[in-house]
Formats: sequence, structure tokens, C-alpha cells
Amino acid sequence: MNEILNISGVVMDFPTPKGPFTALNNINLKIAEGEFVSLIGHSGCGKSTVLNIVAGLHQATNGGVILNGKEVSEPGPERAVVFQNHSLLPWLTAYQNVELAVKQVFKNTKSKVEMQAWIKHNLNLVHMDHAMHKKPDELSGGMKQRVGIARALAMQPEILLMDEPFGALDALTRAHMQDTLMEIQNELRNTVIMITHDVDEAVLLSDRIVMMTNGPAATIGEILEINLARPRDRIALAEDTTYTKLRAAVLSFLYEKQRKIEPIAEHAKKKSEMKASNSAAA
Repeated sequence: MNEILNISGVVMDFPTPKGPFTALNNINLKIAEGEFVSLIGHSGCGKSTVLNIVAGLHQATNGGVILNGKEVSEPGPERAVVFQNHSLLPWLTAYQNVELAVKQVFKNTKSKVEMQAWIKHNLNLVHMDHAMHKKPDELSGGMKQRVGIARALAMQPEILLMDEPFGALDALTRAHMQDTLMEIQNELRNTVIMITHDVDEAVLLSDRIVMMTNGPAATIGEILEINLARPRDRIALAEDTTYTKLRAAVLSFLYEKQRKIEPIAEHAKKKSEMKASNSAAA
């Protein structure tokens, strides 16, 4: 597959009263067209910062991002973002919320009739065509997120960025949303980067799982290839030995390899503080 995205040598420092805080250090990742990549790691490891740099919402301190041969320096419609919060405008219907994005991107290239058809097509993709004229307060949490995904897809982005899109949903709704996302990706073959804390979700949806080390100065610890055939059936995978091994590999990284770092770091911190205290007393 053709490479679509190259994250190269990315370092991200944030200013603090005590000096720069290094959130990310030397992030390198290449993503192929049509690939589904999940970022996973403990809270505070910089997953969202990576996504925001790709989205153009943050500028890396060092390094950069190349999308289809062009450097990413600001937000753009070729990178649509779906957040955990659907961010729908409450006074507009589902149709009108998607229409806003379509008009912004295609106002000079699609006729009014073409835009109407395109809006309905994307609402149909997420199974929301039946509720297109309802406002957000008439929709469930899962339905709102479906509209948010339809709005992102309607921009026809080169890459879809998802920041824990199903994190606020109940387990059953989340499973339905995962199935819908797999259907869409199977049909459109779009490139997706998704942040998740859910190991099962990552294994079910991904072609690769990028596992990040704990911060500060977080980086990519391991990358796991998910060699499971598509389309995937969650019921069948529950008894699949390959799925079980892949799931165990992610859990091992998160709860064994990364947990060992925390006590060492804490011990070093306490030792340093004790040394400073003794010096001051002397």
C-alpha cells in the first residue's frame, strides 16, 4: 500500500512556569493509505497530542508531519477529526449539521442537488438517514456520534482522526458503533487513526496498534501488527487464539512493561528530592 502519512522525529514541548515540559519525544510513524491504526497507552502519554499535531491543531517543537507529500502546518478538510464529544450545533438538525461541513468543503465543486445527495449518502452510511431531520436533543448519545462521524466523512478527508470517539457510550452502543465503523472502513477503505483506551476495541478494529510509553517524554514503545482477516466478527473472534494472543500482547505492554517504569521513575524522583533535602540541611 502507498504511504499517506509520515510522522517524523516529532518532539513536543509545552511551556510551564518551571520551564519546558516535554510531552513527546522522537515520535516516528508511517501510515499507509487505507490503514486503520490505533494509538493506545496510559492517560497522559500524549496520544491526543500526537493526534492534534496530525490535525494541525498543535505545531511540533521539532520534527513534523507530511501528508501526501505536503507538510502539515494548520487544520484542513483533508484531515477530519471526530472527538469524544460529538460537537453538534444544537439548533440544527442532523442533516443541517452535516450540511455545514459539506458547504464549507464543496461549495465551489458540487451543485445544490449534488450536495443534498452527498449529505444523505453519508447519513445513510452511519444508519442515520431515518433521523436526518431531528435535532441533537432528540437523539441518543450513539446517534449523535453517528452524525458526527457522518459530518467528518462528508468532508471526504484523506485521513480520519478519531479521539476516543466511543468513550462516552455504554457498552452495547459502543459495540454497535464499532460494527458500523468496520462496515464504513470496509466500504470506503479510508485511512483512520484512532485513540482508544479499550484493548478489545483496538484489536477488533485495527491493522496496527501503536503502543505508547508513559510520559513525560513519551514515545512509541511497540507497534503490533493485527493479522486478523477482514471482515471481522466479534463473536467468532472471542474464541480465536490469534485474537487472544494479540490482546494479551497489548495488555502485557500496558500493565507489565509500562507499570515497571512508574515505580523506577518515582524512586528516582524521591531519591533526588532526598539528596536535595540533605544538601540543604548541610
